[in-house]
Amino acid sequence: MHPTDALTTMSFANFLRQTDEVGIFVFALLVLMSIVSWYFILLKAARVVRIRSRSHGVVATFWRTPADEAVQYLERQPDWEPFSKIALDGEFAMEHHDQLAQDRVAGTLHRAEFLDRALRTSINREMERLETGLTFLATVGSTAPFVGLFGTVWGIFHALVRIGASGETSLDQVAGPVGEALIMTALGLAVAVPAVLGYNLLVRNNRVIIAGFHAFAEDLLAYLTTGARVPSSMDRRARPARRAAAAREPQRSEVTA
Repeated sequence: MHPTDALTTMSFANFLRQTDEVGIFVFALLVLMSIVSWYFILLKAARVVRIRSRSHGVVATFWRTPADEAVQYLERQPDWEPFSKIALDGEFAMEHHDQLAQDRVAGTLHRAEFLDRALRTSINREMERLETGLTFLATVGSTAPFVGLFGTVWGIFHALVRIGASGETSLDQVAGPVGEALIMTALGLAVAVPAVLGYNLLVRNNRVIIAGFHAFAEDLLAYLTTGARVPSSMDRRARPARRAAAAREPQRSEVTA
């Protein structure tokens, strides 16, 4: 057989036409794993970008907003925004504890402990929302190469059976079916690599967001239990500038005098 004829007859489409139900199932399974993996990667990446781009503004605005307007501001935030939901849970937990305290039902549970439990529950809920789909990505990343390898082994087995039945053992008759079957291994790797990269990227960004959850919850707990507003981290960075400005005020007063 001429080399150009071998290239024409050797293709993945030809492999799918000659394979059996098991090979078709393996191919369909890899395609499905790839589609669902990309769905979770794009969906979670878009949510992470929106959260990280909006979180600082939400937290900073919450600390600057008067107490009587803070709840209304938080309720106007979209459903996917987690920091506002944590703050709302803290506000509602404080109101609920005060009502129970009036009825002498919550006398044995201190407000700080009651709020701490409510905030931890809220953080766990938001963490679950962030981590949805990551288990699937990890599973695809670890299993897709072996699924593709199984498809390759199964394809080579059937190719050798056909070659043995035909009685033709020339190189072009062997290389074509075996080469076609090896495409399944490449397909398995093509499915696994994006899943692993997407998983690592999302886990890294989720870790940063979750650290922000805990920091905000600690500040919120301090505010709800003591009544003193805690400035955001960006406000803390601005403290040196404000202190320098305050130090210049007496000098200005002396010059004016």
